[in-house]
Amino acid sequence: MSSAVRSNQRRQVLSLPIDACSDVLEAALALHRHGGGQLVTLNAEMTMTALERPELEQAIRQADLVIPDGAGVVWALRRQGVWVRRSPGIELAHDLLAHSARQGWRVALIGASPEVMDTLVERLPQQHPGLQLVMALHGYQPAEVWPELERQLLALQPDLVLAALGVPRQETWIARLRRGQPGLWMGVGGSFDVWSGQKKRAPRWMGTLQIEWLYRLLQEPRRWRRMLSLPKFALAVISGSRPRPATQKPTGGRTPG
Repeated sequence: MSSAVRSNQRRQVLSLPIDACSDVLEAALALHRHGGGQLVTLNAEMTMTALERPELEQAIRQADLVIPDGAGVVWALRRQGVWVRRSPGIELAHDLLAHSARQGWRVALIGASPEVMDTLVERLPQQHPGLQLVMALHGYQPAEVWPELERQLLALQPDLVLAALGVPRQETWIARLRRGQPGLWMGVGGSFDVWSGQKKRAPRWMGTLQIEWLYRLLQEPRRWRRMLSLPKFALAVISGSRPRPATQKPTGGRTPG
């Protein structure tokens, strides 16, 4: 993101860039006005994943706008004397959809299950009258069709691309595709599942107390291993040292990236 666009301060948390925005929506719209780019919503879990996955770390470093999504990242910034509000990616994505509907932006939705995508195609235009969905592609496509689908997406040149492919695939997929493309490209994780009604978001009071992680764990107990990254993140921030990456295991996947 050029210095002409960024009105915020770029800092670092465990060597990863983070933009201390006073208004994340305005920062995103400014990025769009200056030719577009990749948005990353960084939390503690993604930070720790990036320290073990070089391809994700590179995607974050190359991103044009990295906003503090999680309470852990906000806490780490405050330890540096930088006071910012937590900016949940799901809320920024919702605001961008609303802006898209008002301004006639062309929007592409990529990822999630076929059932979730069908629900979004029906529900989002009702919630945002005037919304132009130029592509709505679920994430369970056969691997061999992705290259052609990606070519179709690039030919459309959307103003906004929201990708719900999961971390790190959505970030690395965007980093690979968006070069030279206009518009905003943003990974949104499980936002599609919430918008479709398949999952519920934590109550606001839990967000205020910064314990949304507990709600997610209660909803999905199998996430407990992933939650171990939270205390590791806190210890790394306090010690001021970047943790050594663990030995990686190869992973498969149904989505591009």
